Amino acid sequence: MKNLTLAKVYQLLEPGPVVLLTTTHKGRANVMTMSWQTMVEFEPPLIACVVSNANHSFAALRATKECVIAIPALELASKVVAIGNCSGKDVDKFKRFGLTPAPAERVTPPLVAECFANLECRVVDTHLVNKFNLFVLEVLKAWSDPAQKNPKTIHHCGHGRFVVDGELIKLKSNMP
Repeated sequence: MKNLTLAKVYQLLEPGPVVLLTTTHKGRANVMTMSWQTMVEFEPPLIACVVSNANHSFAALRATKECVIAIPALELASKVVAIGNCSGKDVDKFKRFGLTPAPAERVTPPLVAECFANLECRVVDTHLVNKFNLFVLEVLKAWSDPAQKNPKTIHHCGHGRFVVDGELIKLKSNMP
């Protein structure tokens, strides 16, 4: 074993796929790339996510307390990275990257039609926002695109490196 720089710990514990987070604030929709989210409860489904207060979406999420988590497949990887490399403060990302905003049912922010799944969410806990930029979201409605068969997700490993979902294996488990 050798020492590992603490700044690289996140690369070992990446919690899930890279997703898109949509918000709407003052009548304007925005989309950002996010990879700092994890499930914290099953029923109702609760998701904890970190949105940096330096991100344009932070103010919208804090003010409106609602968002959509859109889950893109591998085919959108280059757009997903490009979305993360610019600010919605300066750019209409839906237009720039050719994404289709679709109406949500329970929240104002749009779904992303090109994604294989979309989760309509509302913020249910903000106790750790000031200290850690951590929001807890409740999923109110979930959507999937049946036309996208066996989508592969991407997972951020740091410094522009990503892993793609691999081979599915099945092991005996007592989990449903």
